[in-house]
Amino acid sequence: MSAHRDIENLIFTYAAHVDSGDFADVGELFAHGTFSGATPATGREAVERCFRDTLVVHPDGTARTRPLTTNVRIDVDEPAGTATAHSYWTALQAVPGLPLQPIASGHYDDRFERCAGTWRFTERRPHVALAGDLSHHLKAA
Repeated sequence: MSAHRDIENLIFTYAAHVDSGDFADVGELFAHGTFSGATPATGREAVERCFRDTLVVHPDGTARTRPLTTNVRIDVDEPAGTATAHSYWTALQAVPGLPLQPIASGHYDDRFERCAGTWRFTERRPHVALAGDLSHHLKAA
């Protein structure tokens, strides 16, 4: 796979893990990186804890969301083994009492590094542009 494809796969894998409530796997994606949300978390355990402490997990074990990641732009510096990406995201959610709807939208600014031939996150910086009813998604909403 090309660097662009590998990085795109990381971006989409993140969304799948959040959606399914696999926060240990989200943490694994940041074993050598930082998730720079409201309170930055660095490393596997801190990122996993951040997601467990922040997101509501419903009885089916998932966040009951479907994060859509679009408009992905990736810039790779092959000689340096680094890359950046900018992408839009929209989170859809449906739970009892909340019909399917977008609950938030924004963008990510990401940084990556290649280590032993494998790309990994070094930083993900989420930005929220639009927010709706987050009461079924965020524990503090």
